Amino acid sequence: MSTEADKLKHSRRLLKDDNAINKQLKIAKQMGHTGHSKFITEPHRLVKHHALDCGNPKCLLCHSEKVFGEKTIKEQRFDQTSKWQESDD
Repeated sequence: MSTEADKLKHSRRLLKDDNAINKQLKIAKQMGHTGHSKFITEPHRLVKHHALDCGNPKCLLCHSEKVFGEKTIKEQRFDQTSKWQESDD
């Protein structure tokens, strides 16, 4: 069955999600997304999404690396690992 440690981990995980939702709700309210937004009526949407992200992958404002021609963090990380592998050979 479940132990006290398991219950504590579960409650911490739920608290972490609630805190993330509350932070994103605060940002959404400060930016004026009240009333008409789905974030206010359905706050659980903000668990894995940011309040200021429009959700469009082609949006130049949300994905600024496309505007400035910079590589994403994943691309930079991949480039670093490929250099390590080349130096090992």
